[in-house]
Amino acid sequence: MSDRIFGGIGLLLAIFFAWQASVIQESFLSDVVGPKVFPYIIAAVMAASCLYFLLKPDPEPSWPRAGRLAEIALAALVMIAYALALPEVGFVAATAVASGYLTWRLGSKPLQSVVIGVCTSAGIYVIFRMVLGLSLARGPWGF
Repeated sequence: MSDRIFGGIGLLLAIFFAWQASVIQESFLSDVVGPKVFPYIIAAVMAASCLYFLLKPDPEPSWPRAGRLAEIALAALVMIAYALALPEVGFVAATAVASGYLTWRLGSKPLQSVVIGVCTSAGIYVIFRMVLGLSLARGPWGF
C-alpha cells in the first residue's frame, strides 16, 4: 500500500512539474529546443517511475528503523541548508561541505569525505563554470 501512496504522490508531483513547465515564458530569441524541453523530460521520467510503483507495488516493503529515518531527515535538512547557503558562501564552499557530509553519512571515513567533498566541488566547478561557461553562485572569495 505504501508504494502506491508514494507512486500516487509522485505522479501528482510529475503532473504539477509538467504544468509548471508549460507556463514558462519563451523568448522570441530562444534556441530550437527551448526552455521547456528539459523540464518536460524530467516530468516524463518521474511519471513513468511513479507509474511503475502504482502498477507493481512491493507486497511487503521494509521500512527503515527510527534511527535511519532520522538520518534521512537530517540529509534532507542538509540539502535545504545547502540551497540556503549557496548564494551566501558560493557554489564551491557549499558543495564541498554538503557533499563531504553526505559521503561521510554514506559510509566514507571522515578524511576521505573531506577529500571527496573538495574534489567533487572542484570537479563540478571546472566542468560547469570553466568548460561549459555556466554561471554558478559566487561566494565571498569570488568563485
